[in-house]
Amino acid sequence: MNNKTITFLLLVILAAAAGGYWLGTRSIANAPITTGSATNEPQPLFYRNPMNPEITSDVPAQDEMGMDYIPVFANNGSSNGPAGTVQIDPVTVQSIGVRTAKAERRSMAQIIQAVGRIDYDEQRLVQLHPKTEGWIEKMFIEKTGEAVRIDTILLSLYSPQLVSTQQEFVLALKNLKTLSASPFDDVRTGAEALVQTTEDRLRLFDVPDHQIEDLKKTLTVRKDLHIHSPAKGIVIKIGAREGQYVTPQTELYSIADLSKVWVLVDIYEDDLPWIKIGDQTRMTVAAVPGHTFVGTLAYIYPYAESRTRTIKVRMEFDNPDLLLKPDMFADITIKADAIADAIAVPSEAIIRSGTRQQVFIQRAPGKFEPREVSLGVSSDGWTQIRDGIEAGEKVVVSAQFLIDSESKLREAAAKMQEARQ
Repeated sequence: MNNKTITFLLLVILAAAAGGYWLGTRSIANAPITTGSATNEPQPLFYRNPMNPEITSDVPAQDEMGMDYIPVFANNGSSNGPAGTVQIDPVTVQSIGVRTAKAERRSMAQIIQAVGRIDYDEQRLVQLHPKTEGWIEKMFIEKTGEAVRIDTILLSLYSPQLVSTQQEFVLALKNLKTLSASPFDDVRTGAEALVQTTEDRLRLFDVPDHQIEDLKKTLTVRKDLHIHSPAKGIVIKIGAREGQYVTPQTELYSIADLSKVWVLVDIYEDDLPWIKIGDQTRMTVAAVPGHTFVGTLAYIYPYAESRTRTIKVRMEFDNPDLLLKPDMFADITIKADAIADAIAVPSEAIIRSGTRQQVFIQRAPGKFEPREVSLGVSSDGWTQIRDGIEAGEKVVVSAQFLIDSESKLREAAAKMQEARQ
C-alpha cells in the first residue's frame, strides 16, 4: 500500500469521528430534562394486605410474614360501568376457566320423590260406646281384624235401665189398646204420645228396630238387647269382654273403614313451593310389587316439624281391595305443575352472599358486571330468576367466585377513592 492510500484512509476515519461527535452533542442538547421519578407512572391509591384485603395502608408496608402490601391503583383492572364491574384480559379469562351460559326462557317442572306412611282415614274411624250401663251377656264379634257391615250384631247387653224402659213401653202399648176406643180425643192422643215417647227412648239407647218390632208384637220384655255395628269396616280394637260391666265411658269397639286410606308424607321446605292441594300423586309399596296406586294431595298441614324441619302433607288413596295396610311405608311421587315461560339460569351461576343473591353478567369480552337478582324455584340444575336479568344475557357459571373477590376489591377501591377526593 503506497503513501497516498494510507493518507486517504486516515482522512475518512477522522471525518466519521467528527460527524459522530457532532450528532451526539446535538441529541443531548435537544433531550428533555427529567427528574429522579417518572411523572407519567400511575400512583397507587393505597396498599392492601395480601392475606386480608380489608387491611390497608396509605404507605408501602409489610405484614407479619414479611410479605409486601399490594398497591391498588385507580381504575386498575376495572372499566366504566356499575360499581364492582371487572375487566379481565383474555389470557386471564382463559387461565382461570371462565365459562358463561345464556339466561333463557324455559318451562320448569319438578318431580318430588318422598317416603310416606299409610294411615287410617280419620273420617272413617268409628268408636262405639254403650248409651247406658250394664253387663255384656254375649259377644258375637270377639276378634280384632274381623270385617263387619252396617247393622252387624256385635254383642248383647243386659241393662236394668233398658229392661225398665221395655216394661214402660209394653204398658204404654197395653194402655193404648185399652183407650183406643175412648170417646175422648184427649185420652186417645195422650195414650198415643206415651207409646211414641217410650219407643223414642228405646231408639236413643240404640235398641235395634227389629227388637222394637218384636216387642210390639210379643209384648214380652227381653233381658238382653243387641248392639249393632253403626258402620262397615275392620274391627281394630275391642275394649270389653263377656261378663264385663260397662258404662258409657267404656269403648266397646273401634272400627275402621279401609276402603280409603291416608298417606302422610314429609316434604322439605325447598319442595313446598311446587306442591298444591289437588296435585296427582303416585305410590308404590313393597307388598304389592308392580302396582302403582294413584291418589290426590288433599291437605298441607299449616305447621312444620321442629325436629326434621319438614312440612307434613296428607294424600288420599282408594283401597277397594284392602291391599294397603296402615303403617306400611310407601314410595311417593308428586308431579307438580310446570311453570311456563320462566327466565332461568344454571343454578351454579348464583352467588349467595349473606342476604343477597347475585350473578355476574358478561357485558363484553372480559368485562363482567355484578347483578343482584331475585330467585324463584329450582329444578334440574336451573333456578328461576324473578327479577334482575333478561332472557339472552350471558351469566358466568364457573370461576365466578374469583371474579366476585376481585369485584369487591374494585368496589372498595372506588369507594375509598371517592372518600379521599
